[in-house]
Amino acid sequence: MSLFHALIRTHHITSRKKVAHLRKAAKEFDVYALLRSGGCPGIMYCKGKEDGVKNWVGTVQRLRYKDFHLASKPSLIMEPASSQLQDSTGLFEVEDVNDFAAAMEKRGIAAWWRKAMDFV
Repeated sequence: MSLFHALIRTHHITSRKKVAHLRKAAKEFDVYALLRSGGCPGIMYCKGKEDGVKNWVGTVQRLRYKDFHLASKPSLIMEPASSQLQDSTGLFEVEDVNDFAAAMEKRGIAAWWRKAMDFV
């Protein structure tokens, strides 16, 4: 099965109402979503089937986050097998950029993430 992923940057993610909406959308579209919430910057990673990822990204866009930036549009995962890690579907949150980076490292996509975030 081909998996797709996308990365979104925003100014911040603090609205619990918006996060609840994204949690519902992650379940509805059967995707894994990881958020760095609670402050600046807001980072969102999504992984799943192509349609699910595209629909989830569309949901984020409609919520009109401040400084929304699609850092990496939905694309086929072209990384080592470790990036094909079977994640549970749903939305998960971390509070620190370092924790988000560790999650990307665990999935074998740290280089992709650093490039999309303009860290390299």
